Amino acid sequence: MPKNKDRGFMTHPRQEAPYRPVADRLRDYKAVEERLTDAELHQQAARCMDCGVPFCHAAQTGCSLSNVIPEFNELVFEERWREALEILHSTNCFPEFTGRVCPAPCESACVLGINQPPVNICKIELAVIEKGFERGYVEARVPKKRKPQAVAVLGSGPAGLAAADVLNRAGYPVTVFEEAARPGGILRYGIPDFKLEKWVLERRLNLMRAEGVVFECNVTAGTDVSYRFLKERFGAVVLTGGAREPRELQAPGRELNGIHLAMDFLTQSKQRISNEPFTGDPILAAGKRVVVIGGGDTGSDCIGTSWRQGALAVTQLEILPKPPPERAPETPWPLWPGKLRTSSSHQEGGERHWAVETTAFRGDDQGRVRAVRCVELDWLADEASGRYQPVPKQGTEFEIEAELVLLALGFTGPGPNRLVEQIGLACDARGFIQRDENYMASIPGLFVAGDMWRGASLVVHAISDGMRTAEHVMRYLEGHHDSIVTPVGKPGVA
Repeated sequence: MPKNKDRGFMTHPRQEAPYRPVADRLRDYKAVEERLTDAELHQQAARCMDCGVPFCHAAQTGCSLSNVIPEFNELVFEERWREALEILHSTNCFPEFTGRVCPAPCESACVLGINQPPVNICKIELAVIEKGFERGYVEARVPKKRKPQAVAVLGSGPAGLAAADVLNRAGYPVTVFEEAARPGGILRYGIPDFKLEKWVLERRLNLMRAEGVVFECNVTAGTDVSYRFLKERFGAVVLTGGAREPRELQAPGRELNGIHLAMDFLTQSKQRISNEPFTGDPILAAGKRVVVIGGGDTGSDCIGTSWRQGALAVTQLEILPKPPPERAPETPWPLWPGKLRTSSSHQEGGERHWAVETTAFRGDDQGRVRAVRCVELDWLADEASGRYQPVPKQGTEFEIEAELVLLALGFTGPGPNRLVEQIGLACDARGFIQRDENYMASIPGLFVAGDMWRGASLVVHAISDGMRTAEHVMRYLEGHHDSIVTPVGKPGVA
């Protein structure tokens, strides 16, 4: 392969990773995206300009992990995979996750993206970690010496796993408590397998176990373990429960059977695939006309899952107007661009309606949903504030037939948490836990990371926040060596 990449961005166009054919991938839940070849990766790495000010790895504009992107791109071009992996792992615990599910804000901040398609950073990152696993560069590294203070992490989503990984590698005994049957949080139960196959998650979890991290599942903090129990056995506790309170839709007919929250649908789908027991009535799209209300990633995941379950038709409704096909003037480089995004699930079929409000649901005599009633919207600027407000357009009412409606409207807060309520942690009006500049909540030794304090966000932000929280935990424990005396044991109610 050529060893000189001068003017590589002018020679090689951006190349996307290919997708499996739609007809094939709808038969299973395997990953829809394939990998670039080594030759293709070499060309994509050659497009990196090694620019003077690389906005891609600036946390304010690009990667919140501050991945050292130009450097690992250069090493990939030179086929120095082990060194590229060392640089990548220095800032990112889990590049195999971000390389698959991150929307790549680093690419939207790429300098080349000012007037050309940006460097395919995300797929280069994925290739680095996968090459590391394939060649045996990634192996369990058990700390040579253990510190006396143990740490409890409550929650095993991306923030919790990142905090646990950093703390464990620093020598702190770490126990992760998870209320679900298996660890992983949103990585397991929220993101469908066709975007993140669960062998990828299990591979990392097994590595963490080999390095000493203990996972205790089916454990609910505040019920199965009390704060007194945690305080007596751990020098610090990290809360990483996520933002799981869904935004509801208050419309006539909401009580009809067949209207469900998106995360209930996605979680149950994953439990069914994994042969895990689930509570509640089955939520299945097979043989039904499905309407997904909400145009974000969760809504997109509902579309792909519905097709795989055998839906007759799928329609997605979004209250906001349709974005432009290219970067909107309101979000200039290097900001995250406001533009139309079409996911792999959208490519699999269905209809998308923009600037539409759901006004009511129509049901049958048995109390089952049969249609969604809607109206088109105009988004008009308010004269006083200048903010755009939705205004229903007269005479545009319409109805979409549906036997299954999935509400994918985002999340409003962390939701009820018995431990938080029992110890009276300071929260804001929406229930998000407050923390200080040391990432500590209102009780000393109790830290909070991820969506539980910042609100629902990206996996990459959660990983970044979990890693930084771990650093603050270590600083705290270094000044509190007498806070722990007992070894980690099985959970119990004090």
